[in-house]
Amino acid sequence: MKMVLVFASNNAHKLAEVRAIMPAGVKVLSLHEIGFEQEIDETGVTLEENSMIKARTVADFISSQPSVFSSQIDGVFADDTGLEIDALGGEPGVYTARWYLQDPGAKEAKTDLENFARNRAKALRELKDKDNRGCQFRTVITLIKFSAISDQHSALQVEGIVRGRMATEEYGEGGFGYDPIFIPEGYDKTFGELPAELKNTISHRARALAELVKVIHD
Repeated sequence: MKMVLVFASNNAHKLAEVRAIMPAGVKVLSLHEIGFEQEIDETGVTLEENSMIKARTVADFISSQPSVFSSQIDGVFADDTGLEIDALGGEPGVYTARWYLQDPGAKEAKTDLENFARNRAKALRELKDKDNRGCQFRTVITLIKFSAISDQHSALQVEGIVRGRMATEEYGEGGFGYDPIFIPEGYDKTFGELPAELKNTISHRARALAELVKVIHD
């Protein structure tokens, strides 16, 4: 299996996780590595829409420069992930990455670490008096193969879900995002406590990527 795919992200945490999960022979490039530096406006109201927007924007960028990329790149894939909390009617969902900004007077965090911390604090605050702490992480991945990049119907979407529950406080320093407060079903430790090698076999992103691997050669 030899393939070069662009992952529509510059998020170092996501990129490392994706590269660790993808099988040998599949080379994953970041946006920075292909010279794509613009911000992508995620205007969708669902994970599916935002995943498609990101993949389509990067695919269009590649197809607009055939002399640069030639046949070196086989396709583009993008993910969008949401935390869906049962007691909150599925929130934050599509707003997971910047959930804290919905609070009155909230200002944009200066670093990813601060952003993650504020999101976790909001989750714990929102669930403080809730008995039901059930939730799930859901990742939707859109794949667009370069050879059919101009055909809207060539895009394929897969998803991965991991059920679990919110902890009552933070545990562990591993992972990123909500990992220190998310306890996956079947375990008594958070993603922040579990070894990365284990998380990469049971996470929502790992499950979505497993589905992606099944279709990349179709």
